[in-house]
Amino acid sequence: MTREKALFETSDAAAEAEADARADSDVRHGRMISHDAVKRWLSSWNTARPLPRPRVGE
Repeated sequence: MTREKALFETSDAAAEAEADARADSDVRHGRMISHDAVKRWLSSWNTARPLPRPRVGE
């Protein structure tokens, strides 16, 4: 009996290369959100006044 591959067991090398190229470009051009900004945002979800989503450069 053969087992079907799960969703994440398949790969598309061309799609992965394209995604890596986009990510590298974003990093080179400073289009990133800092880990600390994301942590502050996520931590605010459990408060009466959640913060707005962080923006690029924060």
